[in-house]
Amino acid sequence: MSKAEWKPGNMLYPVPAVMVSCKKGNEKANIVTIAWAGTICSDPVMVSISVRPERHSYPIISETGEFVINLVTEELTYACDWCGVRSGKDFDKFKEMNLTEYKSSFMDAPAIAESPVNLYCKVVKTEKLGSHDMFIAEVVGVTVDEKYMDDSGKFDLEKTGLMAYSHGEYFALGKKLGKFGYSIKK
Repeated sequence: MSKAEWKPGNMLYPVPAVMVSCKKGNEKANIVTIAWAGTICSDPVMVSISVRPERHSYPIISETGEFVINLVTEELTYACDWCGVRSGKDFDKFKEMNLTEYKSSFMDAPAIAESPVNLYCKVVKTEKLGSHDMFIAEVVGVTVDEKYMDDSGKFDLEKTGLMAYSHGEYFALGKKLGKFGYSIKK
């Protein structure tokens, strides 16, 4: 087997591309697209997002200490990309992409109503890393689109049509390959 050796690079793909919404006071809400987001703890439930300090959303999240991670479906992929290449300084991203602000009881930052899953996050720590700073946050609440609930009250995440980001491209998720523990199930 032959392998090429490269300099260090971020080749951990695919990753979720999420739209993070935030809002400061009476200012308009903003959306930033993040490809560096992840689960970091299950008890308490915690996530992280990494944001460049020069992004318009950075001071909003820093000052308010809150944000909402909105999962992205195939239908939201265009809006996700658009929100990632435009600045909230210049555009009202909710208005431009015809997205609806969803107000929950969890926090002032709105979720994106069209997203099937919204994670409401309170920053507990900011880690300065270099090109990006990581916001480590506790998930204080979740809202889900009820149209994906089955008759028994189970949320069917697979039916939402989520997408993933891999090395500059977006892909639809789809084919189930197994279930946790299937390799040892008898």
